[in-house]
Amino acid sequence: MRTKNLLLAILAIILILSLTINIFQWRDSNSFNHKIEMAESLFNLNFTESERDSMISGLTEAKQMYEKIHSYEIPNSLAPTAIFNPIPFGYMQEVQQKTNNYNIPKDITLPEIREELCFYTVSELSSLIKERKITATELTKIYLDRIKRYDKELKCVVTLLEEHALQQAAIADKEIANGKYKGILHGIPYGVKDMLALEGYPVTWGSPIYKDQIAKNTATVIEKLDNAGAILVAKLSLGEFAMGDVWFGGKTRNPWNTEQGSSGSSAGSASATAAGLVAFSIGSETWGSIISPSTVCGVTGLRPTFGRVSRYGAMTLSWSMDKLGPICRSAKDCAIVLEAINGFDSKDPASHNIVFNYDAQKDIKTLRVGYFKELFEESYHNKKNDSIALNDLISLGIELIPVELPKDIPADALSIILDAEAAAAFSDITLSNKDDLMVQQHARAWPNAFRMARFIPAVEYIQAQRIRQNLIDAFAEIFKRVDVIVTTSFGGSQLLMTNLTGHPAILVPNGFNENNLPTSFTIIANWHNESDLVLLSDAYQQKTGFFKEYPENFKVK
Repeated sequence: MRTKNLLLAILAIILILSLTINIFQWRDSNSFNHKIEMAESLFNLNFTESERDSMISGLTEAKQMYEKIHSYEIPNSLAPTAIFNPIPFGYMQEVQQKTNNYNIPKDITLPEIREELCFYTVSELSSLIKERKITATELTKIYLDRIKRYDKELKCVVTLLEEHALQQAAIADKEIANGKYKGILHGIPYGVKDMLALEGYPVTWGSPIYKDQIAKNTATVIEKLDNAGAILVAKLSLGEFAMGDVWFGGKTRNPWNTEQGSSGSSAGSASATAAGLVAFSIGSETWGSIISPSTVCGVTGLRPTFGRVSRYGAMTLSWSMDKLGPICRSAKDCAIVLEAINGFDSKDPASHNIVFNYDAQKDIKTLRVGYFKELFEESYHNKKNDSIALNDLISLGIELIPVELPKDIPADALSIILDAEAAAAFSDITLSNKDDLMVQQHARAWPNAFRMARFIPAVEYIQAQRIRQNLIDAFAEIFKRVDVIVTTSFGGSQLLMTNLTGHPAILVPNGFNENNLPTSFTIIANWHNESDLVLLSDAYQQKTGFFKEYPENFKVK
């Protein structure tokens, strides 16, 4: 009897345990089911109860796979296997490198006050150096002195490279004295956005997280400028991880009004160039980071065709949108710098082997110039100066051809491409909670943007890339009618669109607003057609002279 009762008790316990396990399994299943249902609302999906049930085991396995990916160390420099190339199949481009003609001025006179040289163009400075009216060392010291005097106010320099610069300048002077003149940039001081690596020196990316990071390599752009004989004097500020103008050292200031920021993210590059702290600088653009600060600081910025300039040694934000380019006083200066940094680099799989040809003597009347008529007809803050600029172009003998931005393409939705790639580039920051150390912490700042991007479905990222192809094709059709397009700098979705399509653009100062702050318009060209951008911009600049204006508080007294 006792044995029978014992067996019954054991069976009862087993039954209870089985029911308990089933209840917990049901609860877990129901809980997971509920989580799936909640996620559906985020992604605009709608599944049935049975469909959700069938996903549970697969999603559980997927979560384990994600954990393995999270635990694998992936440096910012490691690119994905899929390489973006915006150039349509069959696109024709120049293949023969010609001798470029920049029409470099001669017989430039040295000013009595040498510091005034800091507002000369690269072409003017190069003429003085080539003719040995001034040495690279003398010129470099002038810029270094201005950096020391004004950076406390502008907060545009992260690392001053004084010793490095003076060593480079001494080498340049010796080469020039021995008849080994390398070209237009030989002996010209410049600065780079502090997302570019220089071996043995800090590369901070504007963040306290990487404040003590020392570069183990040198960016290809810096190497090419070194080979051209240019003198690197400073690493310049960028908004943290290439957003805005706020970095761990503060807010970079606009030389035209130091109560304001210089915009970003090439904040220091534009500010330092405008204030005469460097002869030119290198910035980067993913979505307006050359165009915006160049506008605010009243300088000329060139965003090259995606892939024309190697990004090796540069911080990655977006593999399919990042572009490095020059910020200068004039359009012609931009062309000079672009020639030096142009070209294929085996260390950047997205780079192209494309020649850059420029002829200052080419007749601008041969250009087919389009303009986004609808954007200029809207009511916006710079309408007056833009209207005058259009008339100035017409007075140069240009016939403006109205064209339209592509319709029915949701460009704003394609911004998830940047969001997803940026979150991947800085995934470790999010997973390690180091994002709490970042300078900006508001809802639209990178820490929260990186977190939100974790919820972008891979399927939607791929769909956005497919729509991107339609956008590229739509612009290819527009450029069958025109060579360049004049546009408002920030109108409509053109800035996002043309960054997605990889088209080159140049930002041209076109006057001042009622607060005496610089304004601008932009010219876009077909892929690899930067030469026509510069040609038209240079003609406009020679007519109007706005590029010669300098911020009052930074003029030589």
